[in-house]
Amino acid sequence: MNLAYDHKAFYDEVFDETGQPRPHYRALVRRFTDLSEEDMNERGRLRDESFATLGITFTLANDLERPFPLDLIPRIIPAREWARLERGLVQRVRALNAFVDDVYNERHALHDGIVPWSLVLSAKGYRRPMAGYSPPSGVWAHVAGIDLVRDENGEYCVLEDNLRVPSGVSYVLENRGAMSRVFPRLFSDGYRVRSVDTYPTALRRALASISPRGITDPTVVVLTPGIFNSAYFEHAFLARQMGVELVEGRDLVVLDHSLFMHTTHGLQRVDVIYRRIDDEFVDSVVFRHDSMLGVPGLLSAVRAGNVTMANAIGTGVADDKAIYPFVPALIRYYLGEQPILKNVTTYLLENQEERDTALKRMDQLVVKAVGEAGGYGMLIGPRATEKEIVDFRKRVQQDPRNYIAQEVVKLSRAPVYNEGRVYPAHVDLRPFVVTGAHGSFVLSGGLTRVALVEGSLVVNSSQGGGSKDTWVLEK
Repeated sequence: MNLAYDHKAFYDEVFDETGQPRPHYRALVRRFTDLSEEDMNERGRLRDESFATLGITFTLANDLERPFPLDLIPRIIPAREWARLERGLVQRVRALNAFVDDVYNERHALHDGIVPWSLVLSAKGYRRPMAGYSPPSGVWAHVAGIDLVRDENGEYCVLEDNLRVPSGVSYVLENRGAMSRVFPRLFSDGYRVRSVDTYPTALRRALASISPRGITDPTVVVLTPGIFNSAYFEHAFLARQMGVELVEGRDLVVLDHSLFMHTTHGLQRVDVIYRRIDDEFVDSVVFRHDSMLGVPGLLSAVRAGNVTMANAIGTGVADDKAIYPFVPALIRYYLGEQPILKNVTTYLLENQEERDTALKRMDQLVVKAVGEAGGYGMLIGPRATEKEIVDFRKRVQQDPRNYIAQEVVKLSRAPVYNEGRVYPAHVDLRPFVVTGAHGSFVLSGGLTRVALVEGSLVVNSSQGGGSKDTWVLEK
């Protein structure tokens, strides 16, 4: 199989500027060069068959369920490169947790002018009922997914932070299992790849560490909205891997400001709830009164300190894309450190001067709605039609607080094998950071998402993107 393609327009993960494989890819390129198209197609068939049997699927916006797309050519990250990323990710999550705790309590960063009051109090994820609350160990975002991209110089940048209910980690583990079955020899071709199988144990340990009762074996549950949720497979997978119960709202009840689970032996006290539903559906007494997904009175049990929720209600205030430009300053403010990972150049469209500049350059920028995710509510200027640009310009003028603009990042590319041919596709990376009472754990690698549509910059699974197995090498 020939992996050659035009690699010069963007930073390429596999090939250097002369077209030669980078040192950590050389053995992999040799291995794939020896494979025929028939070999690759057969391995692709085995992959799809395996995913379908295991129920590893993803539901698209049109309700079409399909096997989660896994490209057969893995992504490789050397140990030294990963060590820097790991430090930067832990640093960023520490600062974001400090910021959320500050927002709902003393508000030092707001009083000191680090972040404007108006942006925080108008954030879609700001939850006024959480004022005065501080979770165990001050950790709000117990699971964070930080989206990284590489620019044209190969430097990693943070594209956005996901602190509410970040998804995708189950695909990291299942991708590794599938690659081990489809390419059993690949891991013995001179590569020592770090395991990803420790994630469920690390997550279970972190969740147990935040139990409000401080007992050695607390009751932990995973709260899911149910089988019709697009990420239900992940909810069930994580509960099974951690050895805890997967529950829906109807399985739980609040009595005397404590949370209990219905079992065949009666009610059982719940200490920690890893929730996979959005804030507004968690408690119908406080938030959406028509919600059937959460537990009435759950917030009272949380505020009473009788149950800990991961991630805590209200973490979305730091998810807001209008807060994102201030994260480097928040790192300096709370930690007294220089940011290890840089941001993408971003314009706050609520600011009149920045808005005027962005409106003139919309055909050169990426414009995003601050509260959206999954690739929705976004304009990619260089790829947009004149009509789309005019439409987005009107939206920004009508509600500037709801939008930011960013310089277009020339996302790095890597080869994919799709429908019998090899071509370069843009990739990003979502590492997962788990934080408990005793510090943070970063999953080695995370989820590499890939834009399977040739030339597209949208890697989100909900928009038809796929993934790659991500290898972090041992030293």
